[in-house]
Amino acid sequence: MSRMIIGTNWFLGWSHQTPARDAAIKEKFSDRKAIVEILEVFLEAGIDTIMGPLAQNPISLEAIQDAEDKTGQGMIRVDTPIMNVADTESARDECRELLDLVKDGRADFCLPHHSSVEQLVDKGLQTIRRLDTYTDMIRERDMIPGLSAHMPEIVTYADAMDADVETYIQIYNSLGFLMQIEVDWVAKIIQDAKKPVMTIKPMAAGRIPPFQAFPFVWNTIREQDMVTVGTMARREAQECIEYSLACLERRPPNLSVRSTPSKQKASQHS
Repeated sequence: MSRMIIGTNWFLGWSHQTPARDAAIKEKFSDRKAIVEILEVFLEAGIDTIMGPLAQNPISLEAIQDAEDKTGQGMIRVDTPIMNVADTESARDECRELLDLVKDGRADFCLPHHSSVEQLVDKGLQTIRRLDTYTDMIRERDMIPGLSAHMPEIVTYADAMDADVETYIQIYNSLGFLMQIEVDWVAKIIQDAKKPVMTIKPMAAGRIPPFQAFPFVWNTIREQDMVTVGTMARREAQECIEYSLACLERRPPNLSVRSTPSKQKASQHS
């Protein structure tokens, strides 16, 4: 799978900014063709992995299929379903039905959404209760289990339990945006994780420019770890790819600086 992963928040209306921005995203991507155009850019660069609650948002699955059909390239699907993890048989039946839907969506990886996983965390006992119930369900459907771990303790608890998971999702950015503990502590958790980590929100939902965001994440994760990137336009995708390649190849990005009259005058006098 590709080390850069395509995020879906900017396709599905989750800006982490304002209701107006959420609405603008939903309006822009109400037609899946707008999503397909961006997926094509990533696929042309060899970035073939996409993450999100895909089965619960059919427009994303439709866009993936269209992009695959147009490019002739398959995509690796990392689904993050929001599951009912109540300790009742009816809730477990609901999970089974949802995971059948995720499997039908051709998910390769299934990482229960952080909002579900966090309900199972017992900080007193430093464990994740009944986790094998859900990883078993995922394995039974021939998908690879992992955990979405916004709560950083999830990684350390799962590792200590030798949980049947193959990867983690963890928020990671230089601003500390949405991170529950300090950035350097999360960096240490990622460095020590027994399994590869899929980092998310490298640009803190638009709060960090890519020129600053990508050198931090790419240079402080391991070779087996990944970076998930969401964009709203073809050119944004192209820029994020170039910034990332520049970091990995240790060279300046082959991109122009932002257009601002005052800064252009300063540049002319330098």
